[in-house]
This record gives sequence, C-alpha cells and structure tokens, in this order.
Amino acid sequence: MDGRLTSWKIAALFTGIALKTPYAPELAALVADGLHFDSRRLKTGWIFFAFVGVNVDGRSYAAKALEQGAVAVVSEMPPPPGLEKYWIEVVDARRALAIVASRIYGDPTRHKIDLFGVTGTNGKTTTAYLMASILEAAGIHTGMFGTIEYRIGNKVSQSVNTTPESVELYEHFEELIEGAPGKAAVAMEVSSHALALGRVWGFHFRGAVWTNLTRDHLDFHKDMEDYFAAKSELFRGQDTTPPDLAAINYDDSYGRRIALAPTTELWSFAMREESPETTVRAVNIQAGFNGLCFDLVSPLGKHEIRSHMLGAINVSNILGAATILLAHGLPITAIQQGVENCRNVPGRFERVDAGQPFLVIVDYSHTDDAIRNAIRVARALQPSRIITVFGCGGDRDRAKRPLMGAAAAEASDYVVLTSDNPRTEDPIAIMNDAMVGLRRFDTPLLVEPNREKAIQKAMALARPQDIVLIAGKGHEDYQIIGKTKFPFDDRVVARRALASLGFEKGAAK
Repeated sequence: MDGRLTSWKIAALFTGIALKTPYAPELAALVADGLHFDSRRLKTGWIFFAFVGVNVDGRSYAAKALEQGAVAVVSEMPPPPGLEKYWIEVVDARRALAIVASRIYGDPTRHKIDLFGVTGTNGKTTTAYLMASILEAAGIHTGMFGTIEYRIGNKVSQSVNTTPESVELYEHFEELIEGAPGKAAVAMEVSSHALALGRVWGFHFRGAVWTNLTRDHLDFHKDMEDYFAAKSELFRGQDTTPPDLAAINYDDSYGRRIALAPTTELWSFAMREESPETTVRAVNIQAGFNGLCFDLVSPLGKHEIRSHMLGAINVSNILGAATILLAHGLPITAIQQGVENCRNVPGRFERVDAGQPFLVIVDYSHTDDAIRNAIRVARALQPSRIITVFGCGGDRDRAKRPLMGAAAAEASDYVVLTSDNPRTEDPIAIMNDAMVGLRRFDTPLLVEPNREKAIQKAMALARPQDIVLIAGKGHEDYQIIGKTKFPFDDRVVARRALASLGFEKGAAK
C-alpha cells in the first residue's frame, strides 16, 4: 500500500489549518499525494511531518526527508537553517496531520467505513474484541485496533499504540476498504492520549461506547477532571460532527455526567439494579468456571446471552458492545453469535490451565480499581482462597501505587508483591510505595522482586480450589527494566511454574 488516493495542492491541503507563520509562496502550488511522520516510510511527492517529542526531534530528519523526495516539512517548531523554503510551521502538528491525511484519503470515516470507538479506563480491549466479533458474525468486513493487536479482516499485526496515529489509521482503513465487498466497519479503542493528542481529530464515529472511569494516567493528565474531559471528547466530536450513536455505562457515575449533542442518539446500559433507568440491561446473571449466561433486556425484548468469558465483570463489556451494535441496527442473532464466538481476550482474565487443581488467571489489571474488580470477579467464583500477584509500573503515576497495594490486600487472602515494568525506577522503591497501602491490612504477604520467582512461589502456595490471580501485565510478552525490553510473558512463566510442580496440560500430578 502506498497511501496515495488523491493529489492535492498544498494551498488546498492546508486551508483552515492554523499556522504560526506564513509558508513560502512557492509551496502553495506544489502537489502532494501522500504524507507521513516516519522519514523511513516517505516517498517522492509526500509531506514529512516532523514531530518534536521528549526523546526525538523530527526536525533532525527533515533534510534526509527532502533528499528522499518530500515536497514539504510540517512542524510546530521553526526550521533548521537552510530549510525555510520547504517549511510549514503549524500550531498543532498532530491535528494538521489528521486533517491533511483525511483530505488525501478521501475522509473514509464518513463514506466508506462505520467506525465504532470505545473509551474508558477498564474494559476497552474486551469491548473492542466483542464489537469486532459481533460485526463479523453479521457478515461485515471488519477491522479492529487496540492495545493488543491490529486486525484487518484475517490479517493480524502487533499494536504499537492503543490508538495509532491518524495517518496510520487511514492507511489501515484503505487496506480494509480494498478487501470489503461493501461498507466496512471498524471497532477501535480510543485512549485518552489519542484524544488529547489529536490522533482521531476529524474522524467521524458512527458509534461511541463509554465503559467507566477510574484513576489512571495521572502522570499525563493533571487530575481526574482533566482525564474525564479528555475521554469525553469522543462524544463531542473533534473538528467533526459528534457520533451518531452513544452507548454509555450508567453503572458508572462519570458516564452519567457525559453531555451528548442533540444529534447523538443515547442508548444507556447497566447491570446494577440501583442504576437509573436504562435502554439495555442484564438480568438473571449466572457466572461460573465455564463462563457466563444472562438475559439481555432491550427494546427488542428479552434474549439469552451466553459467553465463554469468565467473570461477571465481562457482563458490562458485553453490554457495551451489544448496546452500540443493537443501536446500529444489527439483529439480536448476530449479537448472540458474536458474543459466543469471542471465547477470550488475551490477558483479560485469561485462564492458564495445565491440569492443576486450582485456577490460574492472568489479567491486565494495573490500577487499584481494576485489581479490585478482578478480585471481585474471582471471589464470585467461590474459591477457597485468592492469592494475588501484582506489582506497579515504573515511570508512571506514583500516587496510585499505595492504592493498588490497599486494593490487593483488602480483597485477597494472600498477596505476593513483585515487580511489574520497573523501567528506569528502582524496583525496591516502587514496591515500597505499594507497601504503604499493603500495611493497612493484615493480609499475609510475600515480597519477591523477581517476577518469575514471585509467580513460582505463588503457585507453590496454591491449594486445591484456590485462585492464583497474576495481575498487571496481561497480554504483554515483555518486561521493561531500565530502557530495555526483555522477553517475559506471565502466561508462559505460569505454565513453566506449573510444569515445575508436575502439572502438564490435561494431566495433574
């Protein structure tokens, strides 16, 4: 794919985009038919967007980009000496990138794709997987983009960001459209970072889902209100019309605060009886070791929903996906089949089974609320004990560490404190922060900085009918120590620990 759909004069491409200074008049008549922020991916006739980040200044690649055939360079910063005649200095480079990309690619989110976004703190990934599965069950050519992977039909690639940069999304959309017999659809996680940085600036969403809001990313957002405001941008529309449809979790107090445009049709959902009156509700919930069953009550009536996913918490994720796609007009049969087809989501309350007489769960719970919810789900399965293994990430919000410690200690029967991704921080210092919350309770505690040894010790502690919950890293197949990524997958390590105890798949010791 070369990304070239339409050629535009630069004067037309940059109409309406806020400039810091006027660009050279000779640039106006030049024609561009592609763009990128990665100089390695540029082609002749493209525009290079030179982002200035914390670690990299894209302007240092500008001369090389021009040598490769770029017709212009866009940046929020002034040009290096000698490059003035090629330079377009804008107020916001990422918003400019999104606007220019939309024009070159023909604004597919309005004409060729039904785009469904999901935002919130917890549940985004599972909800996106469920939406994609339901769309596929309805026979729609579907793409999905999120924390774990990007999917275009049957093609799967590892994700780089939860929400890719705008031009990358347009490249993926083009590939999806080419393989679609009719109108395609996309299920996409939309992070607060993506909204704050303008990665989906100008994208029109057919539908938007709100899962919940709890403390996270306060190293990026100044406080919870700033975090909430960033997430809420999905429902206001960024330089475009608001979503046609909104599915909002009314079990969440922040969700009930979202102000929708008059043109957005609200479909609320809830699983708690005390929540306000909602459009879609789950009743008669049954959760066990083999999955979920409940009745979905909607304007279409009452229908049974069955899922292979573990834990009642996934009822809310199923409701979010089902609600937005019922609002979109998909039949209840597609909802039922899509939910049943989505057997698990990597690293989201994922079972590790080697024939052991206790349950091992790996979950991407890395906030205090997520840990509390995961343990609550595990407790509903009525185990003898819950042994929770967790750590806190380095170079991230320090204030949530004691909260995570308190959540683990309050709800577990035994806690194993270890490292997560320490990054450039001292793992012991991170663990000491978590200890502040752990010490508030008398829960038995084992401290082991080495994550593999911690998982091994947790397995050795487990008895029949216990649950070992390995929280924090979920689907990640690495551990970041310093600035280096080392291979590390909680699921692989758990299987190795179980094997050392004599448990193999299908046969217990």
